[in-house]
Amino acid sequence: MQNKKNQTSVGQMIQRCHKWRQKRKQYIDQARQTADEVERERLLQTAEHYGRMVNEEQVKIDSQRDPKDKSVEMAENVENAENSESGETTEQSEDDEIGFPDFITNLK
Repeated sequence: MQNKKNQTSVGQMIQRCHKWRQKRKQYIDQARQTADEVERERLLQTAEHYGRMVNEEQVKIDSQRDPKDKSVEMAENVENAENSESGETTEQSEDDEIGFPDFITNLK
């Protein structure tokens, strides 16, 4: 019974993470399209906030999963790494590579 509750809880956390990843991507896309530097900075900070929320939730998910599930996930990560080396890209790897514009990193 406890295992079933954990699975339901983890499933809900995964759904939240997915929703937050979509929001993060949406804010990053909006930041790319806006010409106003102040608005762009606000959008990027909001996207960064969603990224932190996803990371915290992912830690919770990983701590509650069964060791069997973790081994399956590790195998998927290895497969994704091999795919990205062969030229295929995933949406998540695109998000990870997004950097800040020069006006943010060159503040003096």
